Amino acid sequence: MAAAHKAGQLRIIGGTWRGRKIDFATEPGVRPTPDRIRETLFNWLQASIGGARCLDLFSGSGALGFEALSRGAAEVVMVDQSSTVTKQLLANASLLKANNAQIIQSNADRYLQRPPQPFDIVFLDPPFESQALEQYCAQLASLQWLAPHALIYMEREKGTPTPPLPDGWQLHREKQTGKVTYALAIRGG
Repeated sequence: MAAAHKAGQLRIIGGTWRGRKIDFATEPGVRPTPDRIRETLFNWLQASIGGARCLDLFSGSGALGFEALSRGAAEVVMVDQSSTVTKQLLANASLLKANNAQIIQSNADRYLQRPPQPFDIVFLDPPFESQALEQYCAQLASLQWLAPHALIYMEREKGTPTPPLPDGWQLHREKQTGKVTYALAIRGG
């Protein structure tokens, strides 16, 4: 008999699904972006989120992807390597009738080896212990996954340095809250 996963719960804080609660799989490395950070992030993205194609490369709880859809993103591709996590993401997409959510079970490296489909906004929130932000920023840039003026959200453990950004990227905003440092970069900014 397979072990059942425990579910956590998070609240969508803005947009069409404001106030809706969704479950998430509580697996190691899955840490939903807190409400306070999501509020700030989506204030930053307010002028850009409507109609945007978004990539949530380490989807985990789906907090960022579903929040983006709730606030008017045209499409969000959510990628996670865990089958338990992707099953929960699919259940949430069904619950919310989010037909513009594409959920893919894959690790980030394998996903980025596909033919690129440029995104307007990328949520880049790898597990803190991986310390892989620099690697994924470089892959997104070199493998042509970004639209000309794409926005890249990056989350890392507080106290770790800002990764070197690829050529043509500019750090737009950066803040710290609790144990998290989060930033928004612009390609071609």
